[in-house]
Amino acid sequence: MIRNGHGAAGGAERPSPAGRRAVRVWCDGCYDMVHYGHSNQLRQARAMGDYLIVGVHTDEEIAKHKGPPVFTQEERYKMVQAIKWVDEVVPAAPYVTTLETLDKYNCDFCVHGNDITLTVDGRDTYEEVKQAGRYRECKRTQGVSTTDLVGRMLLVTKAHHSSQEMSSEYREYADSFGKCPGGRNPWTGVSQFLQTSQKIIQFASGKEPQPGETVIYVAGAFDLFHIGHVDFLEKVYRLADRPYVIAGLHFDQEVNRYKGKNYPIMNLHERTLSVLACRYVSEVVIGAPYAVTAELLGHFKEPKRRGIFCQIDSGSDLTTDLIVQRIIKNRLEYEARNQKKEAKELAFLEATRQQEMQLVGEGDDFC
Repeated sequence: MIRNGHGAAGGAERPSPAGRRAVRVWCDGCYDMVHYGHSNQLRQARAMGDYLIVGVHTDEEIAKHKGPPVFTQEERYKMVQAIKWVDEVVPAAPYVTTLETLDKYNCDFCVHGNDITLTVDGRDTYEEVKQAGRYRECKRTQGVSTTDLVGRMLLVTKAHHSSQEMSSEYREYADSFGKCPGGRNPWTGVSQFLQTSQKIIQFASGKEPQPGETVIYVAGAFDLFHIGHVDFLEKVYRLADRPYVIAGLHFDQEVNRYKGKNYPIMNLHERTLSVLACRYVSEVVIGAPYAVTAELLGHFKEPKRRGIFCQIDSGSDLTTDLIVQRIIKNRLEYEARNQKKEAKELAFLEATRQQEMQLVGEGDDFC
């Protein structure tokens, strides 16, 4: 079991030291198909200050610069708000981060991962704040990105979802699609994420249930942690005045047994971090049993009497299956988006390399 941040505000807020103005931090992005990589970026950003404001781009802006988002802007706003390190969400944030935006929200600086974000015409979206010295960088979480997840689902589309044998044509597609110059293929559907005890500690709080708190147990796959999961967990959280929500996550083999096809899209370790980042969850059980037994409840020091089961309607009809169907429906658009993104990044890196070589050459002229 892993204990998480507690309370609707995530238990992550901390007051600024006496006599010092609170440091306000700005992050922005698409936050499409929010995953533990996004959460880890926001966790790192929050640690750099006292108050974290997150700007989320509109569907229109994302479609213009990157391609069609998987989730609607309203879904993405709510997903970001559910991350326990976020203090405030700004809807319809501009795609290019400017000093005007930072000043408008009284932010000292902005934080972004050490990956490249470009506009439709290939410009660095953080160029202005970088030049002004109001830009900080955090480490990107290796092994996951929205592009990676879309790729996993696209590969599942022809072979696994249809239950047909993989054809030679599809095998060639899987081997070559999106392959970068270095030969690494990000579309194999195999996660390169490596779980560590340090990563778990960073996401968890270690708080035990306190006297007077109501312990509530839920369990499931929580695959591709999405707005349906958030709506459900929020309603569970609202069941008590002082809730302590424990989320049990089933083993990958168990999820595959009852979901079939190629599920889960995310492995158990990835799903663990995704759920730990949710402000409504206090503790996670890794590899929870499918059947909820009296012994399991007793382990949580819950009453063993009957009549403690409650069924909650999340109010959302979104499921992991529906997310995959969205991807399948717009398969060609998503493929084009992923390839376009990779091409823009390679062009930007090449342009940067050429500029550096030119500067070196000019320096040699003065020797």
